[in-house]
Amino acid sequence: HNWLETKGALFAVLAVVAVSIGGLVEIIPLYRANNDITPIATVKPYTPLEIEGRDIYIREGCYLCHSQQVRPFRDETERYGPYAKAGEFVYDHPFQWGSKRIGPDLERVGGKYPNAWHYVHMRNPRDVTPDSIMPTYQWLHENPLDSSDIQHKMQVLREVGVPYTDEDIKNAPAQLQQQAQQIADSLRQASISDAQPDREIVALIAYLQRLGTDIHWREGTP
Repeated sequence: HNWLETKGALFAVLAVVAVSIGGLVEIIPLYRANNDITPIATVKPYTPLEIEGRDIYIREGCYLCHSQQVRPFRDETERYGPYAKAGEFVYDHPFQWGSKRIGPDLERVGGKYPNAWHYVHMRNPRDVTPDSIMPTYQWLHENPLDSSDIQHKMQVLREVGVPYTDEDIKNAPAQLQQQAQQIADSLRQASISDAQPDREIVALIAYLQRLGTDIHWREGTP
């Protein structure tokens, strides 16, 4: 009986030691993350409209079929562009690396297609890519964008390290409307007469057009 108690106590101690070591292995790198990530000066925080578009991207589960991480292999860099750098994701909370590629990687999609292409593609992917298996997202063209809490979102993001200033947060609603109007105007110029600046699709387009553009690798990046 005493031998069993001693053996049980030993196993308990070993379990505590193992859990402690495992915890340290996971926690210590987090404190060193800022030192390990090389800053990229051109990487800037998302605009208010892009924040809203990113939330829609997450809500619709886009990350389940599209990754946002180009691996450092020739076949990937030739298809998608420069491989991903850790410094590109410093303002992503959480990052959208994804784990599957049912659809193509989107890390460098910004500027690859015009706004009108994304507008048509999200309404019916087969209109621009006949063999696409992507579902339609017509409701994004109909749903009004609810940006009533954008300032609160930016305050929360500032708490986790995104360098939004008080002025950025104060001017967020006006900046959001301005960028949305610019996108809607570009859609109308492309003969999309029903484009409205206060729809969810406009925010999603803003986010998609931002992806991968901070490192300025493609000529004509918006």
